[in-house]
Amino acid sequence: MATSSSRRIRLGLFVQPVGQHVSGWRLTENLGDPTDIDWLITIAKKAEAGKFDLFFVGDALATSMYRLPSTMARLEPLTLLSALAVNTKRIGLAATASTTFSDPFTMARSFSSLDHISRGRAAWNVVTSFSTDVARNFSRSDMPNHAERYARAREFLDVTYKLWDGWQAGAVQPNKETGQYFIDDKIQPINHVGEHFQVQGPLNITRSPQGRPVIIEAGSSSDGQKLAAETAEVIFTASASLEEAQSFYRSQKDQVIAAGRNPDHVVIMPGVMPIVGRTREEAKALWKELNTLVDIDNGLRQLSLRFNMDLSQYPLDGPVPEVPLGEGNQSRVKLMTDMAKRENLTLRDLAAVAAGSRGHRVIVGTAQDIADDFELWLNEGGADGFNIMPAIMSEQLDLFVELVIPELRRRGLFREEYEFATLRENLGLPVV
Repeated sequence: MATSSSRRIRLGLFVQPVGQHVSGWRLTENLGDPTDIDWLITIAKKAEAGKFDLFFVGDALATSMYRLPSTMARLEPLTLLSALAVNTKRIGLAATASTTFSDPFTMARSFSSLDHISRGRAAWNVVTSFSTDVARNFSRSDMPNHAERYARAREFLDVTYKLWDGWQAGAVQPNKETGQYFIDDKIQPINHVGEHFQVQGPLNITRSPQGRPVIIEAGSSSDGQKLAAETAEVIFTASASLEEAQSFYRSQKDQVIAAGRNPDHVVIMPGVMPIVGRTREEAKALWKELNTLVDIDNGLRQLSLRFNMDLSQYPLDGPVPEVPLGEGNQSRVKLMTDMAKRENLTLRDLAAVAAGSRGHRVIVGTAQDIADDFELWLNEGGADGFNIMPAIMSEQLDLFVELVIPELRRRGLFREEYEFATLRENLGLPVV
């Protein structure tokens, strides 16, 4: 399929050191330790060799009650990315950090430090926590409601921006003759007083190479889309079909315009789990084997937790019950229930998909099949790029870099080399 667009696909690597598929670690021949820095450096270097835009580390502030390897043990993201920053040169380094149980001064300082250490490659995936297990780790018995969490997040970002902008370029000009090191007028306190925060400032670190680290957000709820329209530069999302992706893409870009921003300065990247094979038969066999290893009871418990209702009372081979949207992870619940209706999935089917793919879209096939899919979504207004979630680490990442990326390059859809030094520039975002 020849492309009619001169646009290029952006690619992020969503990093699960033991593989994104819940059964992936059982099929790898080289099982990595999620707290082994050498293993994580190896993965980052593979992604950088493939010229990925982003190495993205998700995070949560509570362990999983289901004892999943990927959620039970992980390094703190900013600590990890600081180590990766000195072992890579061009790939962007993105970390999840919550606004619900943190403060803007610490967050602004930490990400500015990462941007300095990486020489302009830092990105912050802004999230609000939603689990009561997280609340209990921070001396609370309950979680703020959905609207309150997003109101706090909006003010949190406002304060963070003010702190980053409190240092202007050229604030440091050491003059040995006069003894003056700083230009005082270029360093300003922010004196913020709001509903959630009172912060004097200025930040105690100089302006970083990007000015501001790249801001990433995810979420399809109305509050999430509004916040992203006003503040995000990269949006992670989960869309199960092209039609669904197009609807979200149009809605989000329209809201960006309504917020007075340039829609070309917001990059939308749905998550996808590609099952790459040298032949379609090989890819299909691997997908079948992965799902055969899924623990359905575990998957059912995960769905129950996500849907905030006990699904064990419903027949496994019957339809997925109606699920009311609550205060939790609204966008992912809707995605999964819509998928069940569209594809006529039984509760057993949805539990297997949910446990295996964690609710994201799966493409099973050859490099040509995957490139066809990516090209279609790019040209038809479904995405600006994709957040790649290898099912098995590192075999599926290796095959993606070996087979899929050259096919994308052959079609003129992906870079041969990094064009710029900073993440912001490589993503085509304006310097701030």
